Order: sequence, then C-alpha cells, then structure tokens
Amino acid sequence: MRHLQLGSFRSWEAVDLPLTAGPTVFVGRNGQGKTNLVEAIGYLATLGSHRVSSDAPLVRHGAAQAVVRAALRKDDRELLVEVEINPGRANRVRVNRSPLPRPRELLGLVKTVLFAPEDLALVRGDPTERRRFLDELLASRTPRLAGVRSDYDRVLKQRNALLKTAKLARGNALATLEVWDGHLADLGGQLLAARVQLATDLAPHVTEAYAGVAGDGADRATLGYTSTVPLAGDGTAFLPGWGLPTAAELTAALARRIEERRKEEVDRGVTLVGPHRDDLVLHLGPAQAKGYASHGESWSFALALKLACFQLLRADGEEPVLVLDDVFAELDAGRRTALAEVAGTAEQTLITAAVAEDVPAALRGARVEVAGGQVHVLADPEDAGQRD
Repeated sequence: MRHLQLGSFRSWEAVDLPLTAGPTVFVGRNGQGKTNLVEAIGYLATLGSHRVSSDAPLVRHGAAQAVVRAALRKDDRELLVEVEINPGRANRVRVNRSPLPRPRELLGLVKTVLFAPEDLALVRGDPTERRRFLDELLASRTPRLAGVRSDYDRVLKQRNALLKTAKLARGNALATLEVWDGHLADLGGQLLAARVQLATDLAPHVTEAYAGVAGDGADRATLGYTSTVPLAGDGTAFLPGWGLPTAAELTAALARRIEERRKEEVDRGVTLVGPHRDDLVLHLGPAQAKGYASHGESWSFALALKLACFQLLRADGEEPVLVLDDVFAELDAGRRTALAEVAGTAEQTLITAAVAEDVPAALRGARVEVAGGQVHVLADPEDAGQRD
C-alpha cells in the first residue's frame, strides 16, 4: 500500500498519508487516532471493523459519510480503491474511479492480516468470533464465498421469520418452508465445505506458529471443526491426509438434518442446524484452549492464529499487509521476539504503539507521529530519536 487518504473517518476529519514498504510505526498517546488509521486499512480488506459491528461509529460526529481511499500495487497493476461509508444507506465502492456494482466485489483486492488486543476473543470468546474469523479469511482467499455467506444469511433470516409463524399457520407456511430448506441446504453445504477445507489448510500453520511463539516444552496447538452436521466435523483435531466431504455431500447431509429436526425447529421458531451454529475448535494438547489455556497461552494461541493466516496467504502467492495494533505492550519478551521475526519478513508492516520503545528495534523503520489530529511522517528513525 503506497498511500492512504481518509475523510470524516472516526476522529479524522482528513488524512493524506504516504506509506512505504517495510515496517512503519504509528506512535502517539492513547486516544490520538493511531488505531483509527489501521482500522481504515482493515476496512478496505474486510468491509468491516475489528472494533465495532456496525458502520455508524466509523463516521466522524456531525458528518453524513466517511471515505477511505488507498493507492496500492496489485500484481502488475496500480489500483486506487475507495469506499464511501453511508450508515443507513448502501455503501459505495470504486476501483480506479469506476464504481463496482456491489461493495463485496472489493474483497480480495486488499489483503491484510491484523493482530489486535481484541483478538484474545478468538480464544476466550464465543463461537461467533471464530466463525467471523474463518469467514473473513475465506472471503480474502476466495472472494466469491462472501456472496455465498451473504446469501446464506439472507435465506436464514427469511427461514427464521417463517418458522416463527409456521406453528400457527401450518399448511401453506410449511410448504413454503420446504423451498427455503432447499436454499439453506445448498448454500450451507457450500459454506461448510469451504470452512472445513480452510480449517484443514490453516491447521499446520497454527501448529508451527504456536510452537514458535510459545517456545520449547509448550503443548501442541491444533484445530478442529464442530458442526450441527456431524459429517462436517465433531471437533476432533485435524490429522494430515484426512479425506474431506464434498459440498454436495454436505448439502445432502444438511438437508437430512433439517428434516430430522423439523418439528423441533417449528416448535422453537428458529433454525437449529447449519454453519451459523458451528465452531472452530482450538486444541492445546489434549484439551480445548477455551477454558483451559492460561492468559499467556491464550495470547500465544491468538497470535498463532493470525501468524498462520499470514503464512497461509503467503503460501497462496499473496503478500498481505501485516497490521499490528497496539500489541507489543501486551506481549512478553519471548512473544515479542517471535512476532518481530515474522513481521520482519513482511513486505509491509504497520504497527501502532503508545511508546516507540515497546516496538522491537528491528521493526523501528519509518515512523509516523500521531497527535492533535495531525500525522507527521519521520522516514529516518534517527530523526524520531532526536525528537524524543
């Protein structure tokens, strides 16, 4: 990424910021807007924020919309990507000044891997956090799957609305329900197949990354997938060479489960089977990490998940921007070193820190001071030292 421009995004009225290859450290006291800068970059990659679930908080108070614009090089192309965030209305996306029909068509053009304190919820939080983690990585690797997930959510919403009335209506409502069953099974089977394949692809990278972060003597970290459709997984850790079910097989299995639980769903008025109720299972040795891992082990696992994403995208032939948002202050010396070793190999790393000395010396490249609603670029680390 070569340039970032913001308009009325979060605390920023306007930002015009050149970016360089290698590490860049955004330094400033808490509340000055450092995280807002990298949050905007993450938004271009995922069309969402790692901090909030809706777009409204992203628009500066008093403004009607926010704009995030970035210049980058993708393969041999120079791209200018722009998102206009309009809370309550459709967002608008442009690439090289040309509008895209749907915002999600932007997915896959900007690839980032972001590690932030909020990522501790991947280990300690509820399954929603881990499903979101998988689905964002899916959309980054295979953008069309964002459409599958969006269509699945739409069908799920319609089916749940119908289930709420089916117990009273019977007859016509149940006949209509069968149509939605078919749509849910088809889209759900595709999503299940993609998630299980992704989890198996990610698993060896997680094991390797955790070993590097946690050090000698640490338990082995592995992944599993647990589903309301048993064919998709029962939470057992993946092993090399496992045969995976196809999307067609999972669609058929999901359709059978829907039929088996039809009466229960009608009675309760909600869809009880499908990928919206599944979970990525994190194993640490023989136990599940959630509820077992210590605070340090939880940090190591969260970091390993993000480093695994970085290595997986690299294995796909991509060079994602690595974003490290205020994490070095949270890590001990060993974890800092392990993270710095990987970050040092990235084509571009963006780091936020309240204190520059929290960042390992090897990553103190270009520096951007953030204070008073302004950014000041110091390309030479020695210049930054003179200002301290």
